[in-house]
Amino acid sequence: MTTADIGSVVALASRTLRSAPPESFERLVVRAGVGIDGDIHADALSPRQLLLASSGAYDALRLPPHALHENLLIDADTAQLASGTVLQVGSEVRLRMMFQCEACGQLDVQQSGLARRLGLRRGMLARVLAGGTIRRGDRVRDLGVLEQPWLDDWRERVRCVLDAVPPDAVIEYRHLARLAGIQSSYCRAFPRLLAKLGDGYAAKAVSAQSALPRPRWQGEGLFEGR
Repeated sequence: MTTADIGSVVALASRTLRSAPPESFERLVVRAGVGIDGDIHADALSPRQLLLASSGAYDALRLPPHALHENLLIDADTAQLASGTVLQVGSEVRLRMMFQCEACGQLDVQQSGLARRLGLRRGMLARVLAGGTIRRGDRVRDLGVLEQPWLDDWRERVRCVLDAVPPDAVIEYRHLARLAGIQSSYCRAFPRLLAKLGDGYAAKAVSAQSALPRPRWQGEGLFEGR
């Protein structure tokens, strides 16, 4: 296996409450397939378990600490990481890079126009392949593209999730959003998107209020299979 040392962990942060700001830590415990212990984004059925951001983005834009709400701040360019890449962090933890995190308008609270200036520098979202303890100063190694890539375009991620729905089941909109790694507010756009994708897709997703008597799939096995 060809590996490359790409940098180190500059800072660590986590949030235990959505209403609370990120808190700095010297070390974080992460669990395989789940995320950071106690973090609001720890979720076995989410592609957004951790966010890695680049210290270069902070330097270039003169951002205050935790402005990007990242969990791992590394001194490597996260915009250059390919989806499907596996990073070894320290001696124990392995992270699967999923897709670039969108620079949403909420970042403009930090600086006016920040979301536009960031572009792809918001950071890379990841899932935990191998758990353990991450410490500030740990080296980060790129092990290569070892997992199935996921797409940055949220519409294509929705399509991929729908492709995995078992033939006899349907998925509710809220779980479709969760598995595709998008905010629940996107559920309003699903009926129109599904109609564009075609009948085969439109029949796979329903609202929570639907009385359709078919099993509801919640995504079990999705990230192990793709």
